[in-house]
Amino acid sequence: MKIILYIVWALFVAGTIYSLVRAARRTKRQSQLMSDWPKAQATVTGSTTGWTSGVGGSNRNLRYYPTYQFTDPHGTLFMGKSEISGVEQPLPGSLIEVAYNPANPNESLQVSSEPRTAMGCLAAFFAVFAVALLWFISIFPLG
Repeated sequence: MKIILYIVWALFVAGTIYSLVRAARRTKRQSQLMSDWPKAQATVTGSTTGWTSGVGGSNRNLRYYPTYQFTDPHGTLFMGKSEISGVEQPLPGSLIEVAYNPANPNESLQVSSEPRTAMGCLAAFFAVFAVALLWFISIFPLG
């Protein structure tokens, strides 16, 4: 019976590692892409809303994704929507930094270190959780 608990634990750890590696690669790819792109100050024009997933029985929370506009060095106006959400609605007129693709300025991303910080916190949390779960399985009385 205990072997089943270890198998479930191993599947959980494998799934978590796969998810973290996939998210880390995506974050790294975006960072590398943005490092070569020119940066611009963008003006927040509003926001769109979305919901958190509410996984694990937690409440769903409203999130705000800033919409913005910026100009390239030629003075052409472009618009974009951030992939980075916030709990508070962004104030129209506030400034954010964006990086844009010089070949296609319609492709732009908000510059932020939040995704890397979140990845580090999630990795540490899941490592501690996996060790605690393994310890719990080892002392779990069966019988």
